[in-house]
Amino acid sequence: MSELPLYRLNKFISDTGICSRREADKYIEQGQVSVNGLIASVGTKVSRHDTVLINGKPLPDKPKRVYLAYHKPVGITCTTERHIQGNIIDAIKYPQRIFPIGRLDKPSEGLIFLTNDGDIVNKILRAGNAHDKEYVVTVNKPITERFIQQMSKGVPILDTVTLPCVVTQKSKQSFSIILQQGLNRQIRRMCEYLGYEVQTLKRTRIMHIRLAGLKAGQWRLLDDIEIKMLEAQLLDSSKTAGFTAPADSFED
Repeated sequence: MSELPLYRLNKFISDTGICSRREADKYIEQGQVSVNGLIASVGTKVSRHDTVLINGKPLPDKPKRVYLAYHKPVGITCTTERHIQGNIIDAIKYPQRIFPIGRLDKPSEGLIFLTNDGDIVNKILRAGNAHDKEYVVTVNKPITERFIQQMSKGVPILDTVTLPCVVTQKSKQSFSIILQQGLNRQIRRMCEYLGYEVQTLKRTRIMHIRLAGLKAGQWRLLDDIEIKMLEAQLLDSSKTAGFTAPADSFED
C-alpha cells in the first residue's frame, strides 16, 4: 500500500483558502495550530488524514480550484498586499482568496492568470518547462533588422544572456515577442541594452490562453476545455527542475 503524500503544514492550511502561507506560519509560530492534538511547529509535514486545528477549530474544506484570466490595466500592481493602493486583488474583487501567477509591471498591461491552486504556479513559471508567453511591444524609434536579430538570439542582461526567442516586427515601431523566460523586467531591459525604450507593453497570450475578447479591467473564468488543455500541458512540467526563476518571474 502506497504512503499518503505529505504537505508542509503552512501549505496544507493555505490551500483551504483561509490565509496565505505566510499567515499560516504566524499561526504556527504563535502556537495556535495543533496536529493530532499536539502543538505544531514550523516545517511540520502532514497528510490529509491528519487532524489539523487552528485555535481548536477544524480547517474548512478545500475549495474548488479556480482559474481566472484577467486583462490587467496599466496602473494595477500585481500584489496580494491589500494595503498597497491599486493592488490586483481589490481590482478584481473575487469572493474567494486567489493570487496572481507571476506578475506584470505596473506600467504594463495584458493577460495574467489568478488562481487558488498553488500547485500549478511553478509549473507555469519555470523556463525549464518551456511554456510560451507572448507580448506586443511598441518602442520609441523605428525598429531595424539588427534589433530583431539580436533580440531573437539573446541579449546580455542581469549577469546572464536571455534565451533565444521568437521576435516578429509588427509595424515601424512595434514587434511581438514570445518568451519562455521571466527575468525581472526582461523585455524592457533587452530593449534598453539595444538602445530602445519601451513605450507600451501588452501580454497577449500565456500558453494556449489568449487575451482576445477581454477589455482592460475585465476577467473571466477559464472554461472546462481550457482547464483540461492546461492540465494536459502541465502534466509533464516540473515544479522544481530546470531554470530556477526569480521570485518576481513571469514579468516583462
